[in-house]
Amino acid sequence: MTSRFFTQGDSSSESSSSDGEELYSDPEAEAKSEDESEEESEEEEEGSESSDDDDKTGVNKFLRDQESSEESEDEDKVTVVKSAKDKRLEELEGVVKLIDNARKINDWSSISTEFDKLNRQVVKLAEKEKLPKIYVKTIAELEDFMNETIAMQKVTTKKLNATNARGLNAMKQKIKRNNRDYAGEIDKYRADKDEYMMEEEEEEVQPVEKTKKPKIQYTDGIDVGDDEGFATVGRGGKALQYTAESILKHLRSIIESRGKKNTDRAEQIRIMERLLEVATTPYQTIRVLLTLISTRFDLTTSTSTNYMSQEQWKMAEHEYSKLLGMLEDNRSMVVVEQAEEWEDDEKPPQPATGELLKIPGSIVSIAERLDDELTRSLQHIDPHTGEYIERLSDEQALYSNILRGLIYIEDLQKNDKLETPQDGANRMVMRRLEHIYFKPSQVVTILEETAWKSIPSQLDSKITPRDGPKDIATLVQLLSTYLFIHSTDIIRARAYLCQVYYFALHDQYYRARDMLLMSHMQETISNFNINTQILFNRTLVQVGLCAFRANLVYESQNTLQDICGSGRQKELLAQGVMIQRYSQVTPEQEKLERQRQLPFHMHINLELLECVYLTCSMLLEVPLLAQTGSSPDIKKRVISKTYRRLLEFHERQIFTGPPENTRDHVMQASRALAAGEWKKAADYINSIKIWDLMADSDKIKQMLSEQIQEEGLRTYLFTYAPFYDTLSVATLASVFDLTERKVAAIVSKMIAHEELAAALDQVNSAIIFRKGVELSRLQSLALTLSDKASGLIEANERTLEQRTQGTANAFERQGGQGGRGGRGGRGGRGGQRGDRGGSRARGGQQFGGGALGGAIKA
Repeated sequence: MTSRFFTQGDSSSESSSSDGEELYSDPEAEAKSEDESEEESEEEEEGSESSDDDDKTGVNKFLRDQESSEESEDEDKVTVVKSAKDKRLEELEGVVKLIDNARKINDWSSISTEFDKLNRQVVKLAEKEKLPKIYVKTIAELEDFMNETIAMQKVTTKKLNATNARGLNAMKQKIKRNNRDYAGEIDKYRADKDEYMMEEEEEEVQPVEKTKKPKIQYTDGIDVGDDEGFATVGRGGKALQYTAESILKHLRSIIESRGKKNTDRAEQIRIMERLLEVATTPYQTIRVLLTLISTRFDLTTSTSTNYMSQEQWKMAEHEYSKLLGMLEDNRSMVVVEQAEEWEDDEKPPQPATGELLKIPGSIVSIAERLDDELTRSLQHIDPHTGEYIERLSDEQALYSNILRGLIYIEDLQKNDKLETPQDGANRMVMRRLEHIYFKPSQVVTILEETAWKSIPSQLDSKITPRDGPKDIATLVQLLSTYLFIHSTDIIRARAYLCQVYYFALHDQYYRARDMLLMSHMQETISNFNINTQILFNRTLVQVGLCAFRANLVYESQNTLQDICGSGRQKELLAQGVMIQRYSQVTPEQEKLERQRQLPFHMHINLELLECVYLTCSMLLEVPLLAQTGSSPDIKKRVISKTYRRLLEFHERQIFTGPPENTRDHVMQASRALAAGEWKKAADYINSIKIWDLMADSDKIKQMLSEQIQEEGLRTYLFTYAPFYDTLSVATLASVFDLTERKVAAIVSKMIAHEELAAALDQVNSAIIFRKGVELSRLQSLALTLSDKASGLIEANERTLEQRTQGTANAFERQGGQGGRGGRGGRGGRGGQRGDRGGSRARGGQQFGGGALGGAIKA
């Protein structure tokens, strides 16, 4: 009784342990355990039945109650113990049935889902057992069924719904990729299906050999374990020993496992860190460092953040710096891309005397990947937090390594035997230029000085010597010139744009403008990749801002028109993604768009850009509107459609409160300037707070006030010229707070450009307006009508010439009769038309102008 009691209490623990042991049980042990359990159960059943029969007396012995019937039903059930392999095969067959059912109803969405589940289960089975042949049968039949469905869809009018169509397209790609790996098995199955499936049954009958489970060993090694005596155990229970002799073997296994599923990259990194500690020769250290840095980059692909963590990035940067130091100290070893892999893991290579040992790798690619990972992390970090500033401080270490890597590439190029390609140096110079072109010269000076201090004093660059000119403009020019000479296509174009950007940023407008115009890049920029187009847009905007700071309003507005007039500044400058409601952008395209976004510290202030554009548009549009309104004969032209649209929207508002943002300030300033209140307009413009972000903001505000005074005077003269015979220059000077000399210069310029019908009387210091020059409203409408009529006549003449091409005598009739059989009225009309056409020269295509032309000739 006591044993039975404890057996019931420990049933849960026994069941859990038995579940764990089922995975490793062999068939003989299972059969033996089943026999023993059946014998014990039979004995217990016999004992229990005899005890129950003893309790019952008389008729009760021959009656079966409900409880005994239930017990007998339970006794009829046999518990079947299945191995892990059988369970997985049953699951596999269940998924195959679901796929077959989905095929019957043509449900490709369910087929796609179950197909993924099927592949996951096969991966588990294929690790320990042979590939199940039912799986080969299923994927072969699926491929045939898919081809039939696609062929049917091409000829039938009944198409699949959207969900099934997406599932079919997905399965087309999945089956193509998946069946490529099992092409041999599928061919065997299709050759003889029955024979192929019979082989599986014969294989199942064969007995399974018994395998021993390897035991885990614990060793007390010095290098393999920690202080407690534990060791890292590999396959077969053997302890992994990290020694200098086994480094190449470990590296080989790590390199071969790259890209495979279920690879623990963090464990690989820990192993290589241990290998780095036990490395004794420079060759081993360089090999371990190259593999370790690459594995750290691979670690990024397995994380959900899509960018490298700061800790891993700093470790990779430190290891890259250590790698460059090892290569600088050991000149007999070089890391080049075209080197051959060393196959013998037992002993390191021994180069001949005087020859260099080439190690496969790429110094340039590691530097580029470090740069890309830093940029990607800055894209994802919130720029308004301290973390962004902390991450941005890593740029100094990266720039120092780029400069050091460039010096190493230059040293390789000095050796003619290596035949180092020029592309590596070009890429390093381009990376260096991209880190400095958008920064102020003061920041670049600090960056350069700190970088040269961190580099050993014996190293120097031929492109930009350590003791070379300290002027940053000269540095940018040296780097750009080097790329102009040695590179082609995209790198050359990007270097050119970087140089133009730098000159525009430092207020060298005419130099930047001339370089941009001489390059003719605006004609061919559509042929470049998207990143280069973004750089071109940024350069164009910076040139426009530079023109504004140089008080060149027209040039600034004309340059910014393409970017700001589109309303897509954020997207064109790669400073944000604009998701529209009905856009046809796929998730892949949106992902690529987000990857192209610039970090926050490289952004151009969009509010400042809009403010500059609208202010320049105001200074050009308001005088033009006044000129068009006073002179109807002048053709209406629009400088900025964006500004006109905003102005019309502002004028339609019934109530306008005080300005709140940049647009409101500019619109209210425009209305005040159109009304002649230039002081009010200047106050509105100068009160915009965004001007404080520009260098010399007081100088900018003073410049804008002077521009508003001059444009206010031009607007006043355009508006009120029809109402004046003469106007004193002194009066205008006092109203607009300008000198008489300035007013006379502005008026003379307007008269010279035929914008104002007047003469300047320098003796009396007055403006004399010519009357009768301006047309009345009726006269201007009559002129417009005559212009349209003449245009209509010209269009008719061109149409007639096109239709009568080569048929100059088509209207002539024999005997002057009409061409319609001599009917009365119709014939007469035909004859008249023939007579009129007969006056034309034979073979000529001239048109006499019709009735109007005849009247003019008469």
